[in-house]
Amino acid sequence: MPTVAVDKQDLFDLLGKNYTTQEFDELCFQFGIELDEDTTEDVKGTDERPQLKIEIGANRYDMLCIEGIAQALNQYLGRVQPPAYKLVPSKPETSLTIKESTSTIRPFAAAAILRNIKFTQRAYDSFIALQDKLHANLCRGRTLVAMGTHDLDTLTGPFTYEALPPKDIKFAPLNQTKEMNGEELMEFYKTDKNIGRYLPIIEDSPVYPVILDANRTVCSLPPIINSNHSKITLETRNVFLDITGTDKTKVEIVVNQLVAMFSRYCDEPFTVEPVQIISEHNNQTRVCPDLTKRSLEVESQYINSILALELSNEKICSLLSKMSLDATPSTKDSKLIDVEIPITRPDVLHACDVMEDCAISYGYDNLVKTYPKSVATTAYPLPINKVSDILRTASAQAGWLEVLPLTLCSHSENFEYLLDNDDSQAVQLENPKTVEYEVVRTSLVPGILKTIKENKNHSLPIKVFESGDIVLKVPELERGAKNQRNWCAAFAGKKSGFEYTQGLLTKIMQTMRVPWLDELQKNTNTRGFWTEGSDERNMFFPGRGASIYFRARPEDKAIKVGHLGVLHPEVLSNFEIPFALSIVEINAEIFL
Repeated sequence: MPTVAVDKQDLFDLLGKNYTTQEFDELCFQFGIELDEDTTEDVKGTDERPQLKIEIGANRYDMLCIEGIAQALNQYLGRVQPPAYKLVPSKPETSLTIKESTSTIRPFAAAAILRNIKFTQRAYDSFIALQDKLHANLCRGRTLVAMGTHDLDTLTGPFTYEALPPKDIKFAPLNQTKEMNGEELMEFYKTDKNIGRYLPIIEDSPVYPVILDANRTVCSLPPIINSNHSKITLETRNVFLDITGTDKTKVEIVVNQLVAMFSRYCDEPFTVEPVQIISEHNNQTRVCPDLTKRSLEVESQYINSILALELSNEKICSLLSKMSLDATPSTKDSKLIDVEIPITRPDVLHACDVMEDCAISYGYDNLVKTYPKSVATTAYPLPINKVSDILRTASAQAGWLEVLPLTLCSHSENFEYLLDNDDSQAVQLENPKTVEYEVVRTSLVPGILKTIKENKNHSLPIKVFESGDIVLKVPELERGAKNQRNWCAAFAGKKSGFEYTQGLLTKIMQTMRVPWLDELQKNTNTRGFWTEGSDERNMFFPGRGASIYFRARPEDKAIKVGHLGVLHPEVLSNFEIPFALSIVEINAEIFL
């Protein structure tokens, strides 16, 4: 959840009242945000102005600056009406052409102009801070969307957005006087702690995206940096916004949020000058930004049933107006409410979002606790959870201790440490914060070995097990991956062999009423399980590994469901375990 720091007195001035900390905390609570900190006491005796640090919902992009917070709270308090955004002039007088060359790197772009704007120092700082918040939040560190702001009076329209070889892009980057080409710029910012983290987004591409004006003056090199030529200052009167990215929806959201929050500082508040976007990808043109409200029909009965209320359509509309939604009873159907959603609320996607806003406006603490009127349900555990409970009980009764390692682990622990190089089924985190959490585990083995490593000073033997989920890539599924419930156990001691884990496996199978099949029985149509020696898993000592086979029903074909064996010394060395260890792992979903 993003935390936004705002000037305390500036916010109270915008709200028309000086609140005590307790009063403002209560207001935030009622609205669904949280006052994280009031720095009034911390800055006493200094020149710093007190700040309020407010925690905002991750999907409320309109509240990532003081302007948006004040606007939302003022509407909630009934002090102001929603702004009426409009395009002036109604038809664009300049354009941005998206060249075909950008299709290989960042194919989407948007633009807008804030004409006759007047910044104060704190408004200017808020303008920059909102861009930083959006870059870190919605834009995913500029990978999905990046934005640039320019002094329009230093540029000449129309503009083009194209992709060029790095050597062909020459300009002085922001706050620099030396002109550089694309390659020199990448080398210059490699050690910069702020800009350097964005270089990998495009540095390996043969072409870099660039915004140019009619004179081929470079405006920006997205998503890295703007040009110093068009740098905005407090004296800037006309601001040109360029937004580029790999996600068209998010590009549109970002441009709408910027113009919605800062068009209030124009001589004619809440007016935006449009730009015509010409796309060579599909030979289409559009006017940007699109300030049209989205429409949604919601059943009043749906809202009342969820909230256990009996509100009239008019009352629901009144409550929704406090949350920036323009709602009116439908003229077509008395059961429906027509809701118009402004550009500041891209988080409203479904009737459930409207219902939530109605609940916030009504007050969660005003809702009466009631039993459901028409639905009676009885809770039952999922079958796989019931199976897991049986496996846990059986393992514990055999004298083994349950462990609960983390689901995320490093790539090395999941593969290289187990002498396995096939990561084709692993779900990898795109931007891990630490090397310890790079992938979602595809086996329970790494977590158990890490647990034993951290407890290797305990008395031997160490007998532990886990019943938990692994995650595997399945491209044909809609979400591209699936969870699979596994059971795994490990025996560590001065000596360790098949007999330890094989014995526990047999106990588990007996509990699940699965008999052992001998050499003659496994070739018949008999339900049961057996093991066969196998060296396909490199983590086992050669000649000391086996695959586990299972036949659920006589008519079924036997399938391989797991493996067991004595771990290779190199695996033990990788996990810093100084004694012998045997392990068994099976897919617990075979018992469903």
